Amino acid sequence: MYNLFLDDLRTVDMVYNDPIRYNFVVVRTYADFVAYISAHGLPAFISFDNDLGLDTNGEVAPDGYAAVKWLVYESGLDLCGLQYQVHSANPVAAEQIRGLLNNYLASLDC
Repeated sequence: MYNLFLDDLRTVDMVYNDPIRYNFVVVRTYADFVAYISAHGLPAFISFDNDLGLDTNGEVAPDGYAAVKWLVYESGLDLCGLQYQVHSANPVAAEQIRGLLNNYLASLDC
């Protein structure tokens, strides 16, 4: 099992006091998030940022909430047992991420 850290700018040690303990794989974009999970399976723990900067065209990039929607609606993965934290500085988006994941996980028959 592995842990995943989704953030376009921050490093793990900027968010966690003991980053070595978590042994995170760091992904910087929505596309990298989807690709890594598709290739390696669901992580044990995910740490989510929401705002992931701009894409190569200078447009707002798909965000952490889009990553959560992919997990819930498109990935086809069994999310039972998934642990997560939202470290986004955007309080509205952080609540959207928590709300969707909490409601979905509560609906599962784990």
